[in-house]
Amino acid sequence: MKKIFFLLILIYSVQLFSQDIIEEENETDFIIGKLLEEEETLDEFIKAITNFQFLYFSVDYNNKTYFSGRDIDLDQFNIAPQVSYMNSNGFFAGISGIYYSEFVPKFDYVALNIGFGRNFGKQKNFRWSSSYTRYFYSPGVDNPFKNTFTASFGLKNKKKNFGGQVSGTYLFGDEDSFQFITSSFASINLYTSENNSLKLRPQVNILVGKQIVELSRNITIGNQTITQYIQNDEIGLINTQLNIPLQLNIKNYDFELGYTINLPSELAGESNLNITSFVNFSIAYFLDWD
Repeated sequence: MKKIFFLLILIYSVQLFSQDIIEEENETDFIIGKLLEEEETLDEFIKAITNFQFLYFSVDYNNKTYFSGRDIDLDQFNIAPQVSYMNSNGFFAGISGIYYSEFVPKFDYVALNIGFGRNFGKQKNFRWSSSYTRYFYSPGVDNPFKNTFTASFGLKNKKKNFGGQVSGTYLFGDEDSFQFITSSFASINLYTSENNSLKLRPQVNILVGKQIVELSRNITIGNQTITQYIQNDEIGLINTQLNIPLQLNIKNYDFELGYTINLPSELAGESNLNITSFVNFSIAYFLDWD
């Protein structure tokens, strides 16, 4: 028999940060497109795109919960609310949390995120960013990682319908660890009007990092059975994830219905890992002001 404990923060912290970056870029494009549609003068347009700020409110529902793509034999859903802020100077911040239907306590933590990022290049199709996140866990939740530092670099093609990103995260607190995620995406426009759009945005994520793997085995000595535990720190490919979301934008509202497939890679002591999948739905509201 074997028991594997996958620390939630190793995957979820970067998912939150990556989602922040994706939403920030999408909403920045939305602002620019909206201004162009209103046919402002060049001076007014330049002033507007260089002096903006917005809030983004979102709630994400996942019908299944997996850690690093692994099934922990517990059927439960999770809900993740989040509020993000960004301005034209490159500063962003956010607060988020996650609720598990079957864990005790059900609300796992609150995370505060702060960072800075800039688009650059002749066509602004490159981006770098860095951020710090502090986690506050509910009473009874024991997690050795209380802080993360994340740095990322991303790029898009000229039409901005294909791109990728590389993120590195250092986790620390009572213990320390690290991970890397590479992501690539395509954006397929299905419908576009003045205030609405419908697009398909398939994405592939590859997670490489350090995992804590705990194995147990039963040893019989005479008539007595003893359970022996062995703990290893493993570094390598952890999970490959394919996400296929359908995104609907109606004025300042965003809706997403997605399907995700996990292809976890076997670490030392693991075998016969199953492919896992889940469905997610999210709703968000975008609020901008001068």
